[in-house]
Amino acid sequence: MTASSAQNSADRPFSYARTSICFGSSVFDFASLCSYPFVKHKCSLSGLAPLEAVLFDIDGTLCDSDPLHHQAFRELLLQIGYNDGVPITEEFFIEKIAGKHNDDIARGLFPDWDLEKGLKFTDDKEALFRKLAKEQIKPLDGLHKMRKWIEERGLKRAAVTNAPKPNAELMISLLGLSDFFHEVVLGSDCERAKPFPDPYLKALELLQVSKDHTFVFEDSVSGIKAGVAAGMPVVGLATRNPESLLMEAKPVFLIRDYDDPKLWAALEELDRMGAPCATDTA
Repeated sequence: MTASSAQNSADRPFSYARTSICFGSSVFDFASLCSYPFVKHKCSLSGLAPLEAVLFDIDGTLCDSDPLHHQAFRELLLQIGYNDGVPITEEFFIEKIAGKHNDDIARGLFPDWDLEKGLKFTDDKEALFRKLAKEQIKPLDGLHKMRKWIEERGLKRAAVTNAPKPNAELMISLLGLSDFFHEVVLGSDCERAKPFPDPYLKALELLQVSKDHTFVFEDSVSGIKAGVAAGMPVVGLATRNPESLLMEAKPVFLIRDYDDPKLWAALEELDRMGAPCATDTA
């Protein structure tokens, strides 16, 4: 652990993610216990009270868009004979592509290409994705219930994404969220994209809120790592990525969607701990 990450860890207002508990001869990380059915512990966000803001990733977090990204990559990679013409698998997509910035994807997929050529390929892929998204994208279950909860409490909110600007704008519009987010932060607008904390730190700065009173929704390892590195608790969405893989990135707990009872139990507890201190500026 670096000095800066140790300092971030020490400053964080919650400690359960770093605590180990023994059951017989087994030792569990406290945060990971939330996904085990035999544990009666209620995953908590109460240390954030009074809550000021909620930050969202977009792909896989607001909508189940990863299958469309996978489809677009698979089709275009087949056209250029990638992997000897064998279609990429979902496992390959999760490991090499999901949640990453296009610069990193291009370098990873095409190490022998110059970056400009690799980015031309990802640009073509994004155009195909947008065509598919216009026909198929829909919000995750419970998203608009979550929106109502946030708006009723006057909380600030931002979308924080590694997606290109045209993708981010399209998905937010298709999901009916154009008037919801106070800020949209792109990885390309920061010195470093996710998994570095820069995009989430920029969102905190733009919203003028504290990391000690803000939490994040994310669905990828890259995104969860970015939120945690920025000093905030992250609620992970097990939309497509394996739960075991997501838990390695240290979310406070995982949910299947925004209707998950685990999420609403945590929000009800947060309500009891203190009224939000933000005022809606929408």
